[in-house]
Amino acid sequence: MTWAVRPYVAADCAGCWHVFFDAVQTGARHHYSQAQRDAWCASVPAPTLENCARLGDALTCVAHRGETVIGFMTLERNGHLDMAFVTPDDMGRGVAGALHESVLQSARAHGLGHLTADASHLARKFLARHGWHEIEAETVMRAGVPLERFRMELKLEPTQ
Repeated sequence: MTWAVRPYVAADCAGCWHVFFDAVQTGARHHYSQAQRDAWCASVPAPTLENCARLGDALTCVAHRGETVIGFMTLERNGHLDMAFVTPDDMGRGVAGALHESVLQSARAHGLGHLTADASHLARKFLARHGWHEIEAETVMRAGVPLERFRMELKLEPTQ
């Protein structure tokens, strides 16, 4: 079965959080230790009102295969790419690229010309391949565990 990308709907909430957990715990295993992955996301976040609002309040794009969410990206309305995750089984199949293109279209439609991200090691490589520039590396603490991430930016050209 093929997959497609569309805007987030409320019914996607639980699926997105499952993708997030799988991407952190399995997809990022070559970049972060188990302690770091547990500090980042030790269990699947519940689809609470707050967690669903985090997705729904952003410009969120979802990749799905039928009713199953296989990836998502959230762009906050200030131009910050907050979350970008794809299931480990679907990594390397163009899903992230399609989500990224959809997010860029949303950004342009909302008049955003400058995007930022705090990227993981894995997202850093992906974003760099898509024209993002690294500003600086930084270490943040999560549950007392240091995690390295990379502040990045992308300047969008206006559409003609």
